[in-house]
Amino acid sequence: MRYSICVSGAAKGDCLNEKTMQLARELGEEIADQDCILFTGATTGLPHYSTIGAKRKKGMSIGFSPAISYREHVKKYQLPVNFMDFIVYTGYGYSGRNLMMIRSSDAVIFVCGRIGTLNEFTDAFEEDKPIGVLLESGGIADDIKEIVDIAKRGSKDIFYDSDPKALVQKIAAHLREHHKPLSEKHSRIN
Repeated sequence: MRYSICVSGAAKGDCLNEKTMQLARELGEEIADQDCILFTGATTGLPHYSTIGAKRKKGMSIGFSPAISYREHVKKYQLPVNFMDFIVYTGYGYSGRNLMMIRSSDAVIFVCGRIGTLNEFTDAFEEDKPIGVLLESGGIADDIKEIVDIAKRGSKDIFYDSDPKALVQKIAAHLREHHKPLSEKHSRIN
């Protein structure tokens, strides 16, 4: 069984710079190296750079679009279609897309980010997903530890690291240890 790891981060704004774009590419590369499937919001910016990294390592990438169709994805939302192996057209707008994408993911990693990234973080937290936070990447990612402390709801399975490769390795190891697939007996259809 291959695990899915979602990369969440800024689609535009101050978070987009050479450093964060490289960090996002490295996240995608390591997700592919760990034989996991990359999930993103089928958007621009840092999630898009993670898909470039995954493709560089011949990994699989699935995007979750807010649009209802390819045409709406490209025309209305002006979102990319390259570097993804498959796009799920949710038709739920951004907030609905976020929830569907998070629920479909086995784990979520946050890099930089703005308000949409914060929405995806709260979805992941409430859905009890293992969470990775790329420290020193800026934006919301650098504030998550403080947000969790203020919320006083426990830290759950949140992993922090400033090294993208080490962060993905921590998440992948956690998934392999704590989210093992059902035995063959339970996964067979009779």
